[in-house]
Amino acid sequence: MEKLQIIPLGGMEQIGMNITAFVYGESIIVVDCGLSFPEDDMLGIDFVIPDITFLKENITKVKGFFITHGHEDHIGAIPYVLKEVNAPIYATRLTMGIIENKLEEHELLKTTKRKVVKHGQSVNAGDFRVEFIKTNHSIVDAAALAITSPAGTVVHTGDFKVDYTPVFGDAIDLSRFAMLGKKGVLAMLCDSTNAERQGFTMSEKTVGRTFDHLFDEHKDSRIIVATFASNVDRVQQIINSAYKYGRKVVVEGRSMVNIMETAAKLGCLRIPANTLIDVEQIRNYPDEKTVIITTGSQGESMAALSRMAANIHKKVIIKPGDTVILSSNPIPGNEKAVSRVINELSRMGANVIFQDAHVSGHACSEEIKLLYTLVKPKYAVPVHGEYRHLKAQAAIVAELGIPKENIFILSSGQVLELSKESARITGEVPCGSIYVDGLGVGDVGNIVLRDRQRLADDGIVIIVMSKDYESGQIVSGPDIVSRGFVYVRESEDLLEGCRQVVMDVLDRCMHNHTGDSNRIKNLIRDEAGSYLWKQTKRRPMILPIMMDV
Repeated sequence: MEKLQIIPLGGMEQIGMNITAFVYGESIIVVDCGLSFPEDDMLGIDFVIPDITFLKENITKVKGFFITHGHEDHIGAIPYVLKEVNAPIYATRLTMGIIENKLEEHELLKTTKRKVVKHGQSVNAGDFRVEFIKTNHSIVDAAALAITSPAGTVVHTGDFKVDYTPVFGDAIDLSRFAMLGKKGVLAMLCDSTNAERQGFTMSEKTVGRTFDHLFDEHKDSRIIVATFASNVDRVQQIINSAYKYGRKVVVEGRSMVNIMETAAKLGCLRIPANTLIDVEQIRNYPDEKTVIITTGSQGESMAALSRMAANIHKKVIIKPGDTVILSSNPIPGNEKAVSRVINELSRMGANVIFQDAHVSGHACSEEIKLLYTLVKPKYAVPVHGEYRHLKAQAAIVAELGIPKENIFILSSGQVLELSKESARITGEVPCGSIYVDGLGVGDVGNIVLRDRQRLADDGIVIIVMSKDYESGQIVSGPDIVSRGFVYVRESEDLLEGCRQVVMDVLDRCMHNHTGDSNRIKNLIRDEAGSYLWKQTKRRPMILPIMMDV
């Protein structure tokens, strides 16, 4: 019998860029297709998508993309990947609604086959049957997947938590997980994001009570709440509190507006009549009768809250006495940006509340234990999280009695081959990161980033000269232009010394009859670089330009 292969193409040992291929015989299905946000050293990069070389090489086998929920780290790369691997997309209704907004933006709606799947339904795709199972998360319509192949059933949890009192819809379908466990499950890929946290994650409804208290406490001020655009349940509870306390609601931020429109259209968000107003109308109401729901809870520089904090938002100006509630925790790496926004808002006189107005959408250790106890998988594969999170889940699983040799912490690109009798890592496939910068996809690589880093660190020195095409004589220059290296007016001696070094190099080349432009440029780069390092202990990028006239 053939074996099942599980190949994470991204998302391992990092937050974001979740994408996993399941391979059996001549069939491949892909679970999720997300992006990640750039690290601090990825200068100018907008976001990062996975390298899908493996899918392109096996394009005829790819039967479809199965999406667990509508967060960017699970759907953000879909428009870019579909341009290379066009396969059907299967997702629940809100997830599909958000995906369709993206496809429309990229003009892919007409060319992409899509099917909305309800919880409890199954889809046949080649050698696979995939069932969508109801879970809870910080976005409506999240699902786990039970992926059945001739080799056995694998459960992929997606991002999940156990919420017995969700704001919208039903609680997680624990009975279905238990039924699968009784039938026998080969492996489970389980969300590890909160594996280090003890106990249970609080219900989303507890945040609603917190909002009620905060609205009651700050009756006399305008309230601005920043949260994730995709957290529809959170937005619902803010609207509920606003309605209860007689406030009008303004929504700011393009992504927030888009997702709210989609959620309302699909019945996942219930907005009382005459509660929403346009941002232009806000001046018609007293401050204590308005609430602004906005994006920017992670300190993103172009998000609405950051623009308000920097006083460059066209329509909303922060006033002394405003109450600003940050309803999220900083994603690892965003702490500085969030802190900067809090400081800027406080300096403008706002009262900033950033504690106790958020609960996580991810399972803590006890919920992870609960799911493993119900599903009883033979093999455990922690997913979704940095290495320490995966390691923490591995420790939880070992506590439950799953043998250590049956727990696999994979790296992106590794191939885990499974059967009822055995499981082992058998090799690797190409994987990595593709940088998206503006409209360019993959045209910025490590060399370009290294150049950007050098420009940011030490600036650039451009050396311009003209050479007679026939005689090879230098007829003008060298002229030296500096940007981001030294302040020219105070460094005339330094630049004159550099010019002299370049003149000496040119004289030597003439004397030795060296006419090759590339060789001359390399010599100038080396000697000018050496001179500037001795004088300043800096290494600017040196760009010699030689024009033939």
